[in-house]
Amino acid sequence: MGEIANFVAYIYAPAVLVTPLGALSIIVSACLAHFLLNERIQKMGIVGCVSCIVGSVVIVIHAPQEHTPSSVQDIWTLATQPAFLVYVVATLSAVLALVLHFEPHYGQTNILVYLGICSLMGSLTVVSIKAIGIAIKLTLDGMSQIAYPQTWFFLTVAVICVITQLIYLNKALDTFNATLVSPVYYVMFTTLTIIASVIMFKDWSGQNAGSIASEICGFITVLSGTIILHVTREQEPPPPPVGTVTWFINGDSLKSPEEEHLIPHHRLDEYYEP
Repeated sequence: MGEIANFVAYIYAPAVLVTPLGALSIIVSACLAHFLLNERIQKMGIVGCVSCIVGSVVIVIHAPQEHTPSSVQDIWTLATQPAFLVYVVATLSAVLALVLHFEPHYGQTNILVYLGICSLMGSLTVVSIKAIGIAIKLTLDGMSQIAYPQTWFFLTVAVICVITQLIYLNKALDTFNATLVSPVYYVMFTTLTIIASVIMFKDWSGQNAGSIASEICGFITVLSGTIILHVTREQEPPPPPVGTVTWFINGDSLKSPEEEHLIPHHRLDEYYEP
């Protein structure tokens, strides 16, 4: 339901506004985990939550107005403008370089390889999803966009990009700690999505420098709060090694046989004489 609502949001609002507000889900998750799963939020984690809220408010206040195209053909015109074509070529070239060269050599040691692929493809996913959403909205309003080949092209691009994202995001989560993957992926994905949306849909056209600067400051504030919240989250203690004996003393201190003076237990037949 949340993802459906997020999909609808891209229809009625610019990606410059929708994408950074995804940080609010991190705050909700942290609060629910605190009350339902007894995961403590550190003091700096609270600072991170407040930073996300403040940054989100700033972005909402200075967000640009949405300019909805009147047809899929108008979206296609935006997608084929020279500036966005340069971005698409640069993105696909970077993805190919990461997949063919960097992944075999550095994929297991550098987190930016997998997340770079996810984030670059994610930026194309968002603009494609936005185009599909607008096509659906226009169709429901009585102006059918199903017959246009551009609609199916955007759908195909979205499916390919989503599948690629899932594959490499799973690889990143299998290789690296989720505590590190989440904030890095959020920062890279959000930044590249905003860049793609600004180039294609011209979200900042008609805005003054002050409003754009305020949006950027709000975005940086949200990113900072997200990173702080993830870095300061309470880590789960590692499980004890297999074949060892461990127990808790007074409910909080973990002890093992090596840390305690124990009386050795001998077999009964060593002392029993018939």
